[in-house]
Amino acid sequence: MQVGDRIAALRQEKGITVNKLANMAGVSQSYLRDVELGKKQPTVLYLSYICDALGVRMRDFFSDEPEQPNSDFELMDAIRRLTPGQKRRSLPF
Repeated sequence: MQVGDRIAALRQEKGITVNKLANMAGVSQSYLRDVELGKKQPTVLYLSYICDALGVRMRDFFSDEPEQPNSDFELMDAIRRLTPGQKRRSLPF
């Protein structure tokens, strides 16, 4: 599957319009449309923005296997990224 096809499939699966995904990813609607149509190839940076907006890890974006549940490592990584205020409100310690 081509990159643009994969983006379009994930976007449609999540019920997101091209315009909404473009806004969420911080790219122009015309750019995203061109990527989906295969007229342009996104840079790694722009693909990371699009994956973030879709809620998909880049490694899962390129995987043919279904997304696996988050591991303990990923959970700890997410906790490390919380601000001190978010940690105080979220964690019982």
